[in-house]
Amino acid sequence: MSISQISVFLENKSGSLSEFSGVLSDNNINIQAMSVAETSEFGIVRLITDDTYDAATVLKDAGYIARITPVTCATIEDRPGSLHEIISVLNKSGIDVDYMYAFLGGRKENHAHIILKTEDDKKTDAVLKSAGIELLED
Repeated sequence: MSISQISVFLENKSGSLSEFSGVLSDNNINIQAMSVAETSEFGIVRLITDDTYDAATVLKDAGYIARITPVTCATIEDRPGSLHEIISVLNKSGIDVDYMYAFLGGRKENHAHIILKTEDDKKTDAVLKSAGIELLED
C-alpha cells in the first residue's frame, strides 16, 4: 500500500533548485509533496508527483540521478497530537522513522498527510492499518 517517492541529488549551488523545478514545470509534472534537505555540497530533493514514472523519466532524460523508493503516506487529522499518535504506534512496534515530511490538503479537509520512510515499509503499512490509520496509495 506504499506510494512511490522520487529522490534526486542536486548540487548545492545557486540556481540548482530553479533548474530542477523548471524541468518539472516544462514537462507538466505536478508536485504533490516535496522536501529538500541540504549539506554543504549537495541537496536531496524528495518528491511525490502525480505520475512517478513520467517524472522519473523526465528527470533522468534531463541528466538527474533519480531514484524511486516506496514510502508510507498516512492521513491524520489536522489537530494537535495526531502526529504523536502515529509515532507512538510505530515506536511501540519497534519501527524507527528514517525521515518524514508532511503536507496539508488532498482528499480530505482538515487532514494532513505524513510521508514516512522506515526500514520496512510493508511492516509500517500493516502496523498503521491495524491501528486504524488511513493510508494513501499511488
